[in-house]
Amino acid sequence: MPDPSGRRVRADARANEDKLLAAAALAFARDGAAATLKQIAEDAGVGIGTLYRRFPTREQLVDATYRYETARLCARTSPLLRDLPADRALRAWMSEVLDYLAAKHGMAETLKALLRDDERLGSQTRAQLTDAVEEFRLAAVAQGAVREDVASSDILMALAGVTLAAGDVRQRAQAERLLDLLMDGITRPGRWRAATGS
Repeated sequence: MPDPSGRRVRADARANEDKLLAAAALAFARDGAAATLKQIAEDAGVGIGTLYRRFPTREQLVDATYRYETARLCARTSPLLRDLPADRALRAWMSEVLDYLAAKHGMAETLKALLRDDERLGSQTRAQLTDAVEEFRLAAVAQGAVREDVASSDILMALAGVTLAAGDVRQRAQAERLLDLLMDGITRPGRWRAATGS
């Protein structure tokens, strides 16, 4: 399997990379900017040399972790739609977005510089997230759960507003309530309140 640079990567190397990126996402969410590469390597169960061979700088690790987490989040659409009605699947995914942003906040300073230097990174991320929301929206419209006049870009923008207003981990309960208000606004009248019993 090729890596983002087009090189082929051995299965064991790919497994180590996935472990490193998953550990990095957790560390950045937990420790923020204080997350150390040494701790990330320990959490992943690999040596620090393995981390440095794959990600020689912190910036490269942050870049790869951001891309990895975005791809992982967007890949959740099919499993959620398989297991839940489309509107419930979308709402569950929104909660996962809060977890995704916790890691992103932990990488904020480095990520800000990366996004400034690579404008395509931000636009690619928005496109991926919009496509994920569109998959949920189309399924929910087909099931009669979501209003047809609601655009995926508007749902994503409203979701961004929730995370901006209540993105701190200490505001999680409030963020979840705001997500329910968002769902109440995009679903057919009365449907979300009836489905959630609120």
